[in-house]
Amino acid sequence: MSLRIGDEAPDFSASTTQGPLHFHQWIGDGWAILFSHPKDFTPVCTTELGAVARLLPEFTRRNCKVVGLSIDPVEDHLRWLGDIEETQGHAVTYPLIGDSDLAVAKLYDMLHPNASGAAPRTAADNATVRSVFLIGPDKKVKASLTYPMSSGRNFDEVLRLLDSCQLTAQHKVATPANWKHGEDVIIVPAVKEEEARQRFPDGWRAPKPYLRYVAQPK
Repeated sequence: MSLRIGDEAPDFSASTTQGPLHFHQWIGDGWAILFSHPKDFTPVCTTELGAVARLLPEFTRRNCKVVGLSIDPVEDHLRWLGDIEETQGHAVTYPLIGDSDLAVAKLYDMLHPNASGAAPRTAADNATVRSVFLIGPDKKVKASLTYPMSSGRNFDEVLRLLDSCQLTAQHKVATPANWKHGEDVIIVPAVKEEEARQRFPDGWRAPKPYLRYVAQPK
């Protein structure tokens, strides 16, 4: 069954580059990002893991943990980490799950349930294991993204998405196209005029009755 926004993120236990991980327990009461890769020692994934390592302080500042996954054993991951630091200039200090039996990839509907983890498997065999799952403190999926192998993921955008999800979880607002932290947001239609005046006493601008822009709540 497909994993959709609002579904509970499946719990699992796995081996990682930092030891055993029990997913829901590891998330705790914060946010989490799980992002997956089809193979170790592949070029685009090498740059992605380095990009996340560079941005890790920003995710941490937002109370969001990060965990990677690749369809190879942890022993291979540990050898790959040196290449990532050497070529990308940032050490990977977050855990990387070993998923050589494809258990987590199947659990998160990234591979056909009949796929076999038996070697050899190429990156092409695992091409759909290129997803990002953003998970909230309630352990529910808040957003997901899937990219082709040829297109490196934009983790500045993932960070922007996290900002939006955290803001809209706390306030009755939505974020417009291309929104960035600190810019105006939109009052959601479910908030009627009387409630809007109470929530946003400084007012808003409304080029249309259903489109009410307001300063980002603090």
